[in-house]
Amino acid sequence: MIAFTYVNTWFKAGKISNFPSNRGGCLKYKDKQIAIINFERKKEWYACQNACPNKMEMALSRGMLSSMRDIPKTACHLHKRTFSLVDGTNLNGDDLKIATYPEKIIGNEVFVGFLD
Repeated sequence: MIAFTYVNTWFKAGKISNFPSNRGGCLKYKDKQIAIINFERKKEWYACQNACPNKMEMALSRGMLSSMRDIPKTACHLHKRTFSLVDGTNLNGDDLKIATYPEKIIGNEVFVGFLD
């Protein structure tokens, strides 16, 4: 995850109401597809790459949300690999990892932070 102190650009992803409860939505920022996850059951938001690193399918915004040992995670519904929404580590033990991004809510809008 990019630390908040290193964010150069806060991109407005949309209104909270644009993202389904306990699911994800997808947006494009430059050449990246980003999954925005509204984990409403935990009252938390996450942002990560949308591409599952197994076969680079754009699937994580539609992944299955849950927790493992209090770690919020998403599972690719195509390949069943699970990734931490906090730091992107693969919870199945594989070397594959996903990029995560900081997010913040201001009023009723969701923002995602980037270095560029």
